[in-house]
Amino acid sequence: MLIPNLLLIAGTGTKAGKTTVACRVISEHPELRITAIKITPHFHETTPGLVTLSENDGYAVYEETDKDGIKDTSRMLASGADRVFFAKVWDDKLEDVFYEIMKLIPEGTPIICESPALRNFVEPGAFIIMTSDSVNKQKKLNHLQESHHLLLKLEELDGFELVPVSFDAGVWHYLA
Repeated sequence: MLIPNLLLIAGTGTKAGKTTVACRVISEHPELRITAIKITPHFHETTPGLVTLSENDGYAVYEETDKDGIKDTSRMLASGADRVFFAKVWDDKLEDVFYEIMKLIPEGTPIICESPALRNFVEPGAFIIMTSDSVNKQKKLNHLQESHHLLLKLEELDGFELVPVSFDAGVWHYLA
């Protein structure tokens, strides 16, 4: 399904810069009132700023309320995201949980989402794959790299005045 107002971010491993680029785009476009989503298959302990919205077998959905925390969702909120959702979800429930979150977001709202697995279900307006020289736990994203995407390297991000994406008329675009 095509979701033109979705900017999807994946990474070649942990510490590839997914949250860093999400926060950069959010802070570069405060006028957009971006909603951010972080989706993970890892069921870690939650932090105090996460408010439970729904929970069931194989998933939990939260809204982040603490912009002073150290977690990725707090960093997104501190960067200026209007709202930030966090989902811990097994892969077999990912699509359903994503659409559950989408019901909480007004239609046409610019969305940034960290989730490589979501690319198996949706066609975003723009898709960024982050890589880094210091990547931990290398992920194989060969199948995702066949999709139209923008490849960015964390170490080169400071060289960009702006991350080369824009949002216009309800659609994320790549800048030339």
